[in-house]
Amino acid sequence: MSADENAGTMTMKEAVASCQRIFAHAWMVRTFVKHSDVVEDFPELMGIVRSVFDTSRSLEPSVSEPAEYLKMLRKKFPKLRTAASEFREIAPQASDHTNFRQAVISMDGCIAELESILKSFPPAAPPSMPANFRPPLSSVNLTGTADPPPAD
Repeated sequence: MSADENAGTMTMKEAVASCQRIFAHAWMVRTFVKHSDVVEDFPELMGIVRSVFDTSRSLEPSVSEPAEYLKMLRKKFPKLRTAASEFREIAPQASDHTNFRQAVISMDGCIAELESILKSFPPAAPPSMPANFRPPLSSVNLTGTADPPPAD
């Protein structure tokens, strides 16, 4: 069962476990690209390498804290998605080899599944303000100095 099929019913802990499996696939793409000879002629391919590394490493400390993990993933995901999109554009120019085509398909799958999981766990809404809340009036202006008393 894919993360997409299970996303609506999984717990946060299960979501983290799914994300970790997905990142294992992304890490293999990273390793393949990083050690490919083609990178010498197409250094732009390193964008996906750096993005997968950065995202994976930033998530590691939070594996045992699902809410924090998903919060960090939500923060890092846009950059990872952009890197995967750029990789999809650059990889065919770098090589038409099956390995590169499969790497693009793999990254697209990773992005789709991560996105599905994140949609299932939307960010927490900020706390609401009480209906009678009014900010305190202050006699300090934006420069941090006291306002002069009103003229008579």
